[in-house]
Amino acid sequence: MTEIFGVPTQALFGQLLIGLINGSFYALLSLGLAVIFGLLNIINFTHGAQYMLGAFFAYFLLDKAGVGYWWALAIAPLGAGLTGVLIERLMLVRLYKLDHLYGLLLTFGLALIIQGLFRNEFGSSGLPYPIPGELAGGRNLGFMFLPNYRAWVIVASLAICLATWFVIEKTKLGSYLRAATENPALVKAFGVNVPRMITLTYGFGVALAALAGVMAAPIYQVSPQMGADLIIVVFAVVVIGGMGSILGSIVTGFALGLVEGLTKVFYPEASNTVIFVIMAIVLMFKPAGLFGTQR
Repeated sequence: MTEIFGVPTQALFGQLLIGLINGSFYALLSLGLAVIFGLLNIINFTHGAQYMLGAFFAYFLLDKAGVGYWWALAIAPLGAGLTGVLIERLMLVRLYKLDHLYGLLLTFGLALIIQGLFRNEFGSSGLPYPIPGELAGGRNLGFMFLPNYRAWVIVASLAICLATWFVIEKTKLGSYLRAATENPALVKAFGVNVPRMITLTYGFGVALAALAGVMAAPIYQVSPQMGADLIIVVFAVVVIGGMGSILGSIVTGFALGLVEGLTKVFYPEASNTVIFVIMAIVLMFKPAGLFGTQR
């Protein structure tokens, strides 16, 4: 059996694949957090619960209405995004002029409520969600076996992240969004409805989390705890990349997924803490994050 640095090739590339998959979800979730923080200045602790909602939306669509995975990719983010719009209009809008801490406390409380309701109804064990037939099976690459669905998750996540970055950084709509974070009064003077833009931005960030939940359902199963287990790591990714940095969220998400995978190969005992160690080091030398700027 071929080895690299004393590690069997199949085991090494297998962990790298797992790292890329985890990195795909880190990137998607941290991207949603960065979009919300960049415009609303709110640290959205409900993000993990909204990721879980996306997976449950997909499960309900299949179980109750017979709607499969491909339609769920469109319907579940839309449904979760609408719940996000309601949260923003009914609750978050009251906190914009207050300290960031109030938004964090509100969203943290909402996350606990949503997760508690689902846990009481469905328990803590996972509910199975099938891989779509078109993506069943895999390919033997010689040095490893690559499941089709996992390859799809990596490619789709990267495409969604890059498309979001392009819209925000390279289009007129994105320029309005960025300008609204710095000078909302000036943007209003150009006839832009800033409150509506803020509402839709929050809904879009929530939809990204829900989309990640749908894509995660066939891999990790559907569980009320799936968001709680992931959100702390995702917040660390956002801090390392830079709060509000779109590019930082994407690059750091995928990179830290790979670092985590390699750590599981060479030093498994540190795999659960390596991201937090990196976060501490980054904060010591660059408190705004690798791609962030001081606000």
